[in-house]
Amino acid sequence: MDHIDRALLARLQQDATQSYAALGQAVGLSAGAAHERVRKLRERGAIRRTAAEVEPAAVGAGILAYVTVDSTAWLGDSGESFAALPEILEAHVVAGSAAVLLKVRAASTGHLQDVLRRVYAIDGVGATRVTVVLDTFFERPVSPTATPPA
Repeated sequence: MDHIDRALLARLQQDATQSYAALGQAVGLSAGAAHERVRKLRERGAIRRTAAEVEPAAVGAGILAYVTVDSTAWLGDSGESFAALPEILEAHVVAGSAAVLLKVRAASTGHLQDVLRRVYAIDGVGATRVTVVLDTFFERPVSPTATPPA
């Protein structure tokens, strides 16, 4: 991946609806060359998908919580069980004091409590610790132009 691919990725992260002509102009390529580069980035898996970024509060999911899950058994094979709960946006098997880390969006604290009840119903879940986010300074995607450490 060269600097042009990284620049294309950065531009697409800002606005994925840009025309190939606009993308090409921004990085010094023709529209056709920009299109071909983007196609290859998709084929290689550098672009996983193109989606609209939705404001959570606008769709009734204004409560953000991170939940650590302790286990009574190995949870590494429980991905489908966590994925079955639509309020869980991310689920990660982690090392440390917990087995799984969840990112959860809910409409209210009552809704969050219902999500936790459903998490407890998953085989192997022993306990949870919940951190409710009061305010977010910033969120950002992975930067394709950040220089990797040497």
